[in-house]
Amino acid sequence: MNRAPAVNVLGGELAECGRDPVTGFYRDGCCNTSAEDAGCHTVCSVMTREFLEFSAARGNDLMTPRPEFGFPGLRPGQRWCLCALRWLEAARAGCAPRVALAATHQRTLEHVPLDLLRAHAIEATH
Repeated sequence: MNRAPAVNVLGGELAECGRDPVTGFYRDGCCNTSAEDAGCHTVCSVMTREFLEFSAARGNDLMTPRPEFGFPGLRPGQRWCLCALRWLEAARAGCAPRVALAATHQRTLEHVPLDLLRAHAIEATH
C-alpha cells in the first residue's frame, strides 16, 4: 500500500476526523488516502440531515446501517470522510456540510478549491 503523505489542506499534519463511527478509507479515523482510494474520501465533514438526504438522492445512502459492511449508518452531527467530488457537488447545490480543515487531506485540493473549503470550515483559519 502506497499512501500519500498525511498532510492536511492547510499544510500541517493531518488530524483525526472521527471514531464514532470510525471513518476514513482505511477505517483508521483519519481521511488518509492513496492510489487505491479512487473516490478520494478526503473531506472531513460534519454530517447534516440536508447533506445525508442529498447524498441518498444521488444513490449513496449514508443513513441506512449496512451491518454486512460494518457500517452503522450516519446521523447528523457525526464526522465522516466524504468523497471530494460528492462534497463539491453538494457545495454547488447549496447543501455541503461543514469541514474540519485540519482533518481534511491535501489531496482534496485536486478537486476542491481551498477558498471553498474555508467558506465551509468549522474552525477559524488565517
